[in-house]
Amino acid sequence: MLANYGYSDGSGSYFITIDTDKCNGCGDCVTACPAEVFEVVDEDPNDPMNDEPQAIVKQDKKKKLKYECGPCKPASNRPPLPCVAACQAGAIVHSW
Repeated sequence: MLANYGYSDGSGSYFITIDTDKCNGCGDCVTACPAEVFEVVDEDPNDPMNDEPQAIVKQDKKKKLKYECGPCKPASNRPPLPCVAACQAGAIVHSW
């Protein structure tokens, strides 16, 4: 299942998508994110059938992704976002 966190407004779409089928709850994204956007929970709140640990976007960060993730936003010749690079399972993507 794909869990989308974020929002769209007049300036664009700001979403982080976590593939819950790929996420193993390792927490590497939590330690890699300088804005502390992620947390690992004991069971997936988006999928009641999945009781494995899952990375999610913190509730208070969901509507602030434009600002929280802005400093890491890739520009030309910049490496991937730290959370994306840290996710060995390939479960995290951003909409920008």
